[in-house]
Amino acid sequence: MLKPSLQVKIGQQLTMTPQLQQAIRLLQLSSLELKAEIQEAFETNPMLETEDETSLETLSPNSKENDEPASDVAEVGQNENLPDELPTDSQWDDYYEPSQVISSSQKTDDYSDYLENQSSEDQNSLQEHLLWQLELSTLSDLDRIIASTLIDYLDESGYLQEPVESIYENLIKEREIDSDQLELDEVEAVLKFVQRLDPVGSGARNLQECLDIQLQQMIDVTPFVPEARMIVEHHLDLVATKNHLQIAKHTKLDIEDVEEAIKLIQSLNPRPGDLVSTQKAEYIIPDVYVAKHEGIWRVRLNSDSAPKLRINDVYSSLIKESSSGADADYLRNQLQEARWFIKSLQSRNETLMRVATSIVQHQRAFFEYGEEAMRPLVLREIAEELEMHESTISRVTTNKYLESARGVFEFKYFFSSHVNTNDGGICSATAIRAMIKKLIKEESQVKPLSDNKIALLLEQKGITVARRTIAKYRESLGIPPSNERKQIT
Repeated sequence: MLKPSLQVKIGQQLTMTPQLQQAIRLLQLSSLELKAEIQEAFETNPMLETEDETSLETLSPNSKENDEPASDVAEVGQNENLPDELPTDSQWDDYYEPSQVISSSQKTDDYSDYLENQSSEDQNSLQEHLLWQLELSTLSDLDRIIASTLIDYLDESGYLQEPVESIYENLIKEREIDSDQLELDEVEAVLKFVQRLDPVGSGARNLQECLDIQLQQMIDVTPFVPEARMIVEHHLDLVATKNHLQIAKHTKLDIEDVEEAIKLIQSLNPRPGDLVSTQKAEYIIPDVYVAKHEGIWRVRLNSDSAPKLRINDVYSSLIKESSSGADADYLRNQLQEARWFIKSLQSRNETLMRVATSIVQHQRAFFEYGEEAMRPLVLREIAEELEMHESTISRVTTNKYLESARGVFEFKYFFSSHVNTNDGGICSATAIRAMIKKLIKEESQVKPLSDNKIALLLEQKGITVARRTIAKYRESLGIPPSNERKQIT
């Protein structure tokens, strides 16, 4: 018979402390997400404060001036280690003056936020913009119902995706309109009215109709409109392949007239709904800058993406005054959380700088000569070099961006697979794509290079790549096949 008993076992297991969890979470955030996280911590923890120049001069008027700028990483956690004994005779007025609590930079930021909010409130959706114009029209009540229904069916780009026949049936069923009062032709007529509202072309059912509607509005004031309408109606596919000679042959127009008509077509808007968009533009904020200084490529942290924080001396000094009670416990907890947060930020920035520096060292040839000089690189190489786990490198390189003289690139861009060369070396997939792009750019438009021909040209350079791989790389670059690139004379 079994009896209950107590047993003691000794074992080891990996546990993640709250500090480690916070550090990992901050490490994988993008610059925009990090700003939001810092702002939230700044608003909820009174122990944290930003460390801009104005506030520093205000808070510490007697502090010793230091003309030498500290490093970007070191500045983030500058006041992390607070003394055990804090001054107990500190007064609010010793640190703050009423006229200097809000710095000029904070006022500017607040004003910018106000303007941004105002501009976003003033923007309307495409449907609202069209319905506003509909209210100013002289249509009958029935036609207004038809027009508003058609507008509701438009997508963000302004196209009518639903067939007019289905909309006609829905009007009869949902609006309870008598079929004797409404004909399909009347829905078509109201649709033509909607298509000529601003932006012109909204309500078109396809690209061809959208461009033709816009051309019709120009017919009395713009040259080459009849030629452009002819090309849009019959040869729009040849415009996409830039086959001007073939268009001239079919339309019996001079090549000069064809080119002028195509210029007019290219000036039109294929997505009229985008002119009235409520979506805000999202800009990439680089995490680090790379520049060549005295022959050496150097990496610098973007201070705007990593704001400088420090412990608020005024609130930390209150801990000594309130040695016991709920207030003291609250302040101690907030102080500890602030220290952890600053230390996690410092750890994130140090890791980011180490990984970025290592990438630049490996891809120095890219920054010197361009994509064709890109060398193969995998996460494991960086992880082994920096003695970090591969998952940590993956977190650092995701949604992190690097700005250089060649442009802004995600860290992930510098990692690619490799292809063996005939001389025993290796070539990165990114470099091969760049070579394919260059070969196609320099090809004859009358006799473009096929995928098989490109593979042969690369093999002459010692790079053996299958034709299927060439086709895959070409498609990833958005380049059409050779038969679509060919211009017939």
